[in-house]
Amino acid sequence: MKHPILGMAAWLLSLSLPVPAPAQDLLIRNATVHTVTERGTLEGTDVLVRNGRIASVGRGLAAAGATVIDAQGRPLTPGLFGGITALGTIEVSLEPSTVDNSPPHGSDATDSPGDLRPEFEAMLAYNPDSAVIGVNRVEGVTFAMVAPSGTPGATVIAGQGEVARLDGRADAALPASRTLFVDLGSQSSAAGVGRAAQFMLLDQAAREAKPAGAMRDGDFRLLTPGGRETLARYLGGGRIAFNVHRASDIRQVLAWSARHGAKPVIVGGAQAPQLASQLAAAGVPVILDPFVNLPDSFDKLGASLESAAQLQKAGVSIAFTYLNDGTHNARKVRQAAGVAVANGLSWDAALAAITATPAEIFGLGKEYGRVAPGYAADLVLWSGDPLEVTTVAEQVWIAGRPQPMRSRQTELRDRYRPGGR
Repeated sequence: MKHPILGMAAWLLSLSLPVPAPAQDLLIRNATVHTVTERGTLEGTDVLVRNGRIASVGRGLAAAGATVIDAQGRPLTPGLFGGITALGTIEVSLEPSTVDNSPPHGSDATDSPGDLRPEFEAMLAYNPDSAVIGVNRVEGVTFAMVAPSGTPGATVIAGQGEVARLDGRADAALPASRTLFVDLGSQSSAAGVGRAAQFMLLDQAAREAKPAGAMRDGDFRLLTPGGRETLARYLGGGRIAFNVHRASDIRQVLAWSARHGAKPVIVGGAQAPQLASQLAAAGVPVILDPFVNLPDSFDKLGASLESAAQLQKAGVSIAFTYLNDGTHNARKVRQAAGVAVANGLSWDAALAAITATPAEIFGLGKEYGRVAPGYAADLVLWSGDPLEVTTVAEQVWIAGRPQPMRSRQTELRDRYRPGGR
């Protein structure tokens, strides 16, 4: 017999599939354009889009045959970065058949390769038709990191993630953004791998990836052959994102990365302000959640709503994510940015932290996250200040194509509210 809940889920999913729109020239007139460039905010400005990219930004632009949108002075921004998520790889968190972002886990000491799987690629399970994507896209989120292991601590080396464009395309991944994810700290300790053991395993894995001498067939290995090959690529200057909060652990991450030639990114970083000068000097960015204030673990003691402002003032590149169910609520990065502004971060820096800066962190800074000629035409027209919770996205474009401004939630609202549509 067909399961009624799964049947309902299939029906809901069908409601939020994006309807592809044909590529066309687009002219957005008279907008307040937040360029997230050195040009800053431009009042009464036009943006011309051709072939999915921004062709020109200025006043009095004209384009024969282009679709014209009169912004009437409303704000126009780049599309928002949704943070570190499992978008497209998790549909319903409590339904195992829809959770596809975790590598296999070893069951005992003889099966330890299951605990370190750098070769795992979360994007192999990416479903561009996921209803969760539509829920976030209608609120301005146009790209997000699709990472392995949505809950830090499930493993040590979790695997690889990539940034996806959220417009329903099958080839959503942006290969330049490929990143290895490592989970460290108390949650891994709770899973039976203490801090010293975590760094011991990382060191051993690095030695296996770059062996000093020949290994015999019977030698114990943490990594599979594919894992060794994958990790070796990241040890030559590749990007590794470390889910870590405690200051002492961040120090170890900086030291480990320097020893092994990795390019670290700190994700979480509740105590990162304690090491702000070291992070700035090393050019290590931090992707943090500005909502984190009251600690829910000993790793986050001293967490503060002012962390974003403190890091930015010290010269650390910052971007935002939402750590509490960041997949289904990736859209809350906009509210998080507003919280950071209320606690000392400049408005422009907060907008950059959900647009241009994460694009730069993940190797996409020359094409995404700004409103400038040559950049991808991923844009959002807002009803008001985009960092205010009462503001709504009136229209979202990805690659210059208008996205359907409906989702599973809007369909349910319209279906069941009194009076119908």
